[in-house]
Amino acid sequence: MSTNQENSTTQTSATQRAGGTVELVALDAHAVRASVDLVARATEADLSRPTPCAEWTLADLLAHMTVQHNGFAAAARGEADPKVWELGSLGGDPITAYRDSAERVLEAFAADGVLERMFLIPEFGDQPLPGRQAISAHLVDYVVHSWDVAKALGVPAELEPAAVELAYDIAQVVPTGDARLVSGAPFGPEVPFSGGSRLDQLVAHLGRSPNWSA
Repeated sequence: MSTNQENSTTQTSATQRAGGTVELVALDAHAVRASVDLVARATEADLSRPTPCAEWTLADLLAHMTVQHNGFAAAARGEADPKVWELGSLGGDPITAYRDSAERVLEAFAADGVLERMFLIPEFGDQPLPGRQAISAHLVDYVVHSWDVAKALGVPAELEPAAVELAYDIAQVVPTGDARLVSGAPFGPEVPFSGGSRLDQLVAHLGRSPNWSA
């Protein structure tokens, strides 16, 4: 069994434990909306704040989050234009640009049969992934990015426990060790951490310190 197949099987088991694949889409939507609510609290002055993502300001993080939403939305529609995934300027109103991208991905993921579609996600290679696996990855990203935004703004990340728990289960397939040290690795080395909330445990597993502060 290939690594992608193993990861897909593990992610499928995680979604089944959480109540089924329909709940995966609902919990992803919750994480996306939570991130929109947090971003809406930011001011123009906040865009220069540091974030837990090394060397990224809040503006940089929003640019990344926006292009990811647009890319995943396009992939859900069966589109494969690599330019959709390229970082670009968010214009004069990055907060509105982010909200608009979130609406696009929410609409795309709400389509009938989305979990059975094949998504082409460039950062995962040139082979399409089942929608279930792609949306599982998206859920993990937006639970963690909601935490990133909250930390940057110095406010709590209010996320449903079910979304955090499912993201934590899915994230256990992310390789640790030397794989995190490779240039371009999506996550930094795991941060040793015990106790805390499940969200703390999730972000530590994915290379962020739960105690991070601006």
